[in-house]
Amino acid sequence: MEEIKPKRKANTQVTGEHAPSARRAGRTDKNQQNGNAAARKNNKRRAPRSTAASENHAAAQSVPAPRPRRARNAQQGQNPQSAGTKSPRRNRKPAPRSYEMTPAIPMHICPLGGLGEVGKNITLYECQGDMILVDCGLVFPDADMFGVDLVIPDFTYVLENKDRIKGLFITHGHEDHIGSLPYLLKKFNVPIYAARLTIGLIKNKLEEHGLASSAVFHEIRPRQKVKLGCFTVEPIHVNHSIPDALAFAIECPAGIVIHTGDFKVDYTPLSGDAVTDLSTIAEYGRKGVLALLSDSTNAERPGFTATEQTVAEGVRSLFARARNRRIIVATFASNIYRVQQIIDLAIESGRKVAVSGRSMVSNTEMARELGYLHAPDTVLIDIDEINKYPPEKVVLITTGSQGEPLSALSRMAQASHRQVKVGPNDFIIISARPIPGNEKTVTKVVNGLLSLGAEVIYENMYDTHVSGHACQEEQKLMLTLAHPQFFLPVHGEFKQLKRHAETAEHLGYIPKQNIYIAENGQNIRISADGMTVENTVTAGAVMVDGYGVGDVGNVVLRDRHHLSEDGIIIVTAAVDGSNGQVLSGPDIVSRGFVYVRESEELMDGLRMQVEMALDRSLSDNMHDWASVKARVREALSSYIYRRTKRSPMILPILLEV
Repeated sequence: MEEIKPKRKANTQVTGEHAPSARRAGRTDKNQQNGNAAARKNNKRRAPRSTAASENHAAAQSVPAPRPRRARNAQQGQNPQSAGTKSPRRNRKPAPRSYEMTPAIPMHICPLGGLGEVGKNITLYECQGDMILVDCGLVFPDADMFGVDLVIPDFTYVLENKDRIKGLFITHGHEDHIGSLPYLLKKFNVPIYAARLTIGLIKNKLEEHGLASSAVFHEIRPRQKVKLGCFTVEPIHVNHSIPDALAFAIECPAGIVIHTGDFKVDYTPLSGDAVTDLSTIAEYGRKGVLALLSDSTNAERPGFTATEQTVAEGVRSLFARARNRRIIVATFASNIYRVQQIIDLAIESGRKVAVSGRSMVSNTEMARELGYLHAPDTVLIDIDEINKYPPEKVVLITTGSQGEPLSALSRMAQASHRQVKVGPNDFIIISARPIPGNEKTVTKVVNGLLSLGAEVIYENMYDTHVSGHACQEEQKLMLTLAHPQFFLPVHGEFKQLKRHAETAEHLGYIPKQNIYIAENGQNIRISADGMTVENTVTAGAVMVDGYGVGDVGNVVLRDRHHLSEDGIIIVTAAVDGSNGQVLSGPDIVSRGFVYVRESEELMDGLRMQVEMALDRSLSDNMHDWASVKARVREALSSYIYRRTKRSPMILPILLEV
């Protein structure tokens, strides 16, 4: 006993619940007591264990790891209290490894549009099998998309997972965020979560497609959270060029993602609207934001975006300058703020207000019904009545600020509008900047209006328009308040995404490796452990041409481009099916290539080339009509290029008799 007294003395330093249990277990072995001492040191750093748990931990550190069979027995329900009284060799539980961390729960962010382009915004979020969508917009076609009316996202991946998608959240009511909804709802009637005005704008759009009655709407408001599956979404008020613009704080087991939508920070907003809710964003920043997806449209512009108040003053001065002339203001049909400004100024100057353009009329009526637009009945008049008033008593608000071919302003510029004849007594204000790609169409409209004698105020001549998107300083503010672990710039062309990423990097809050410029279709796996691109999904552009959706693809566009540049030649001939002899023809029809009456020599040469090709096919005993057509096409193509340096489309048609 003399030899173990020092050991007992050491044991008395353990808290009272540990030392007696060690004595009751009869642990007199020297190695076992050393294990108890190690356990006591660890217990000073951790919360106290139960008696049995302390003994098990000590035993585990003093003996080798248990064999698989014994470990399996321990898992089959041994009583921890009784286990503490058994010999150390029968209670060999492995010690927990503090350095082994459970992997963080991941989520997937899959942008299906809006990256590398301005418009067509749609993003899919997934976590633990649940999915939600944010926005569903369109983009207008480029100049080389001949005949295409609209371009919408490819919904293939959405439709493949429609059973897992809980809802669609809309940030605001602009076309690049709601424009493709009718085409999605025709295939998948997903519940829509949006603010009041946004729902009104969507319903107007769905009326044209006969879908308004079947759509499922849920009105949401800032700071009112919505729970769908494992997602909890909180709308956050932001400033934009349209009321009821929202950002979304998307919370799920993986963390919090803030999706800003289109935003700016306007400290003097119109119509009593609130400033962007920076305090809520900062609150989430203090909680910890996993990722921020932020608007990049104005990422190349330094400073702050101007307030809407500057437009009010600029337009007021133009109203005074118009004097005794009729005022025509062209703006976006969804820009309710701008329409309200114009109505207020018309009331100040004692003028009546009329609206022109289908979308402008429907949006104005809807906004008045919902209380977003205030206009006395005594001020508004029908467009058919504008000629009953002198020019100095009329203001006309119209669509066509982007030079759309069928818009009201375009028809006025072409002198084809039924109610409005533009002349020297008109003062026209285009209260919008051309969207990139629309500069030529806007210029064409301006030239037409000027040629009719009107005075036109356009682009940056005066303060008639301010952007609804954040410039660099506002983007920095958003990044600083949200303070995300990861940052993905969205909503912009690549040069804008790149500049936004550089702005975030220069702030120094986010490591460079945590900033990523994504592409449409990339399936991005993101968690507290890191960010990777797992794979790509189907994403791209679907062309809408009239009633056709997706039936115009790259091949059709290439043919249209070919026809627009070089025209077409159609060759027809009737051929005896038994011996290949030409019975009639060949006849040649040309469209968009040359004027036939002035090119008879060329047309005769073309006929000769066709006859020679058919004769060679007959002599070679060639009865495969596809091969014969190919030989005719090659002969004509070579001859035409030698003579004209052009390459028209050639369509041989052989009628077998």
